[in-house]
Amino acid sequence: MTELAPGRTLAGIITCMTVEQLANVLHAQPFRPFTIRTGDGRSFHVRHPDFLSRSESGRTVIVHGPNESFSVLDLLLATELEVHPMTGAAA
Repeated sequence: MTELAPGRTLAGIITCMTVEQLANVLHAQPFRPFTIRTGDGRSFHVRHPDFLSRSESGRTVIVHGPNESFSVLDLLLATELEVHPMTGAAA
């Protein structure tokens, strides 16, 4: 895999994600679903902006999943932000 400097993109993937990059992807118009990946290999899919909540500083996020599940993430542990293509009526 090609190594990139922190915050650089490769084919829709942001490596070493920052709080600002997450905010930009979350509030992009039109919205595109994305996945947050952590260093331990876990991934968290955000299919709509309403399914992610941020702390005031933006460092801690809650990703809401199916069946009332949720995960609390420290963005310092995030290693990648993958933005997916638009699908369906939004495309």
